[in-house]
Amino acid sequence: MTLIKSISGIRGTIGGKEDESLTPLDIVKFTTAFADVIARENNKTIVVGRDARISGFMVNQLVCATLISKGMKVIDLGLSTTPTVEMAVVNENAVGGIILTASHNPKQWNALKLLNDKGEFISEALGADIIERVKKSDFFYDEIDKLGDYTEKTGYIDWHIDQILQLDMVDVQAIKKRNFTIAIDAVNSTGGIALPALLKKLGVQNVIELYCEPTGIFPHNPEPLPEHLKDLSDAVLKNNADLGITVDPDVDRLAFVSENGDMFGEEYTLVAVADYVLSQKKGSTVSNLSSTRALRDVTEKHGEHYSASAVGEVNVVAMMKETNAIIGGEGNGGIILPELHYGRDALVGIALFLTHLAKSNKPMSHLRASYPSYMISKNKIELTPDIDVDFILEKLIEKYKNHPMNTVDGVKIEFDTEWVHLRKSNTEPIIRIYAEGSTMRVAESLTNKIKSDIKELLA
Repeated sequence: MTLIKSISGIRGTIGGKEDESLTPLDIVKFTTAFADVIARENNKTIVVGRDARISGFMVNQLVCATLISKGMKVIDLGLSTTPTVEMAVVNENAVGGIILTASHNPKQWNALKLLNDKGEFISEALGADIIERVKKSDFFYDEIDKLGDYTEKTGYIDWHIDQILQLDMVDVQAIKKRNFTIAIDAVNSTGGIALPALLKKLGVQNVIELYCEPTGIFPHNPEPLPEHLKDLSDAVLKNNADLGITVDPDVDRLAFVSENGDMFGEEYTLVAVADYVLSQKKGSTVSNLSSTRALRDVTEKHGEHYSASAVGEVNVVAMMKETNAIIGGEGNGGIILPELHYGRDALVGIALFLTHLAKSNKPMSHLRASYPSYMISKNKIELTPDIDVDFILEKLIEKYKNHPMNTVDGVKIEFDTEWVHLRKSNTEPIIRIYAEGSTMRVAESLTNKIKSDIKELLA
């Protein structure tokens, strides 16, 4: 059993002992602490939504009841998506929001993702305050006359889609004209509600639906990686579809399959969407340090500036605001379009990508081939508690001091068009090593070189 308390919320496996897994007591404590730090005297409205995982209803009942006991005015969206809840917080003039989802984790997991009044993930300082309050567990609950209230609101996914369709960069007529045939895999979560509705409003008539019943019973590992998408790839080929689309359970990550059944590449979701956005307007881009160099290449092709942030959506958003970026996100298929909202949003990513593909008048595989080709090798080194990770990173910085380097989050070292990024995990005793090269062989060779360096230091 696992329980991870972090600055962005609480995540764990259902069942087991308090403080060792995600139990009702842990859910109540964390929700209470969040209510204590987020509520304002003149604003106690809070938005709640969840993905379709099996434990969602139970967690929702605990969260909503706890918020009411703290005098909060709960607006419950029910089955929803992470970006929908983020946008609803602003639309409802709420003081914050809670999304009940463990994102791409398997069915035994659930989590509380915590939002501020801008519909963005809470700050590190606020997260630390919540964790400290949970440790003390010195809580007070409102008396009967001061209890909050509860309202259910349906239809927010449709509202979210309508907001996307109002964007100038989304061309419904161009998408209709291409008459796409599209296969979709929504892993039996809320993407099964959102994707068909979005595609219908975009004028897509031919949709092959895989796993679109929001039962929470995931038919395969829900992380949108190539090894989990064979059924989608087969459906694309069998139906002679133009492309396949898949999302994770809370619909903030997006991946594509090309018409030939090959993976478009989750890293290239942001690259393709950014290429289209940059063709429509001037502005800079942002992704995190562990994302593909291809975004930088595409940005510079348009004569614009690219910046890299520390890993984590909250860090990407901060860098986007600092640089006034017009598009950004993460290499895990997360698209952030500030014109809509500052949050990863697979739905707006789909609308922009389909517009791009329609206007390019190319097959999907040809569009992919038009971008610089890089491969990323993702590895880790297990550590014992006595190993000083900071010492290792300092020595590597010294060894490669003549190479371009970024130390915002661990250390990223550039070797011409290749790079390696090392950072220590916040949740496990490991060093993560991401390396990128023109081929997987080049990336793995770079990884092995760094691993060898680390072994020498440990010896």
